[in-house]
Amino acid sequence: MKLPRGATLIVASHNQGKVREIKALLGPHGIHPVGAAELGLAEPEETGSSFIANAELKARAAAKAGGHAALADDSGLAVAALDGAPGIYSARWAGPSKDFAIAMARVERELREKRATDLSAKFVCALSLVSPSGEILSFEGEVHGRLTFPPRGDKGFGYDPIFIADGESVTFGEMEPGRKHAMSHRARAFEKLLHSGVFSESL
Repeated sequence: MKLPRGATLIVASHNQGKVREIKALLGPHGIHPVGAAELGLAEPEETGSSFIANAELKARAAAKAGGHAALADDSGLAVAALDGAPGIYSARWAGPSKDFAIAMARVERELREKRATDLSAKFVCALSLVSPSGEILSFEGEVHGRLTFPPRGDKGFGYDPIFIADGESVTFGEMEPGRKHAMSHRARAFEKLLHSGVFSESL
């Protein structure tokens, strides 16, 4: 699969924070990214049992409906003391209103109920690129760190305000976007995508 300069690529997400980050990562590669919401595409139900399975079903649905290659992200927070939860249910913990203050409060509450002292966690990102013909490329990236409460910072989205990456002292919510993009789980998955040679500039 190759995407030439100027090609339209559907970012198969209705999460504007994710769309913004993916567009920033795609910026240098001559691709024209467009969000699924901008095209009026429906969000498919996430029925997969893994991050990659959910990313693939979202990308496949967007490519089929939109007629262009589609890139989908499925990502979440995996907390060691919660046996990897919320994991693939990270967005669902935010409720129908997608209020991540609710989700972060639930993480804190469940850790407190378990009297957990281990606050280690990781962000996981699966990226799936699907061509209109159905060809699929999938990659996964992780960033490890620890949780902190109460939430800090308003620069990120999702669980960013409670996550401090290994070697850092500020949360992803406090970190400048460019710095986060250089080290995030999404950036690490995207680096693998670039190394696949799908963009002409990466050859």
